[in-house]
Amino acid sequence: MKFGSFSVSLSVKDIQKSKEFYEKLGFDSMGGNIEHNWLIMKNEDTVIGLFQGMFEENILTFNPGWDQKAENLESFTDVRDLQHELKSKGISLLSEADADSEGPASFTLKDPDGNIILVDQHR
Repeated sequence: MKFGSFSVSLSVKDIQKSKEFYEKLGFDSMGGNIEHNWLIMKNEDTVIGLFQGMFEENILTFNPGWDQKAENLESFTDVRDLQHELKSKGISLLSEADADSEGPASFTLKDPDGNIILVDQHR
């Protein structure tokens, strides 16, 4: 099972302060829109997302179809196929992608400790 790129999506209280903090740790902005309260930052292969007011808890995020540079992969496992495989293994999902759709879609689940996992395909 290939989930694509990995990042941690952080729920932050003040996106500007968080941006400045992570810049001091060597992260650079690589995407997002700080005026819309979200920003993607990178330090080598480590990617974090900063999100103010969009969700309550931190989220583990996987992006099928992308590598760690957010560049499109030639081949990848579609989010609907991943969803089907997880469900066939008895894993409950919090939200599901429309199995009959194509292109961008996502689903969410929780691990045994209550951590939210987002599988979010952008293409």
